[in-house]
Amino acid sequence: MDNAKPKLFTPFNVITGLILLVGIPICLYRFMGGLGAVTNLDNNNPFGLWIAFDVLTGVALAAGGYTIGTIVYIFGMKEYHPVVRPAILTAFLGYFLVGVGLAFDVGRPWRMPYPFFMSQGFTSVMFEVAACVALYLTVLFLEIAPVALEWLRMKALRNILVKATIGLTIFGVVLSTLHQSSLGSMFLIVPNKIHPLWYSTFLPIYFFVSSMIAGLSMVIFESSLSHKAFKNIIDAEPHPFDHDKIVMGLGKAAAIVMFGYFGIKVIGVAHGNHWHMLATPYGLWFLVEMVGFVLVPCFLYALGVRAGNVKLVKFTSFLAVFGVVLNRFNVCLVAFNWELPMSERYFPSFMEFMVSLTLVTAGLVAFKWIVTRMPVLTEHPEFRESH
Repeated sequence: MDNAKPKLFTPFNVITGLILLVGIPICLYRFMGGLGAVTNLDNNNPFGLWIAFDVLTGVALAAGGYTIGTIVYIFGMKEYHPVVRPAILTAFLGYFLVGVGLAFDVGRPWRMPYPFFMSQGFTSVMFEVAACVALYLTVLFLEIAPVALEWLRMKALRNILVKATIGLTIFGVVLSTLHQSSLGSMFLIVPNKIHPLWYSTFLPIYFFVSSMIAGLSMVIFESSLSHKAFKNIIDAEPHPFDHDKIVMGLGKAAAIVMFGYFGIKVIGVAHGNHWHMLATPYGLWFLVEMVGFVLVPCFLYALGVRAGNVKLVKFTSFLAVFGVVLNRFNVCLVAFNWELPMSERYFPSFMEFMVSLTLVTAGLVAFKWIVTRMPVLTEHPEFRESH
């Protein structure tokens, strides 16, 4: 075994250090100077980069936790078990950073617990989203806790949580169904501000179905990167799993979901009778999203699976993830306030970009620290038979 000390000045560490060196002071400045000091938000543009990316996109990309958990623990497809823990860890870190991102976006972050204890708005969509996200973050913590408990060799407590896995998974799926769709419901109150091609009474369904696309594609994308970056850890496993087979199976599922999603989006256009808008500049951008990042990846997934081309499926996962990100940005930013002149439209400031980049970087650092120390990509030898 190579006992050489790990290199400190790797490209990853250098880039990470530079981002954190610039980003952390800006994060602190946001809380000292307020939203106006670092953002370009105003009364016409209440939703900015932090909601579009840190919250809407973050929640969607963290959907791998409930999708893979459902596949393995509810449908009993144990061949996908090797990617459960990385998916749940990614989901936990994603939802945790969503909470941190909300703290940046809320004007008075110290009042974030108020909806639960002081002024419950049980008829509010935002209350439902906040409650479900908070509960689901707790569920994810309990689901990923056995990893840390195995690392600490706390067998009794670990066994209790493992026995609760199916119950936690079912509860997590219910919560995910609620808040993934409710993020779309949040935009139903502004029908006159969102372009008709993106606004629809079906928005909750769109958000939920597209979250499944994001979850499946993100697991393919993330597991492929992990398989390459942490190959030495995975190769040390006595019983290495067939990563390519898992990728092909998830790609097949993603193709089916994407085809269904494209279908309901077409139904939405037909329901609103917005066909004539497709020839406008906004309509052309809508077609870029729907054809370029939904229909094309759908066929590429199907082609890759049919031809047994693993590289094509992995590449398509990136296109699919980008398509979900593009959709959230379109709904929240591009198509929002679409009738305002460009001079009054919102565009993020440099400091807003840096805060988001800092949060993503922190998540990557946390993921790397955990998987290189705890049994996430491999099984702990003392608990191998109990999985």
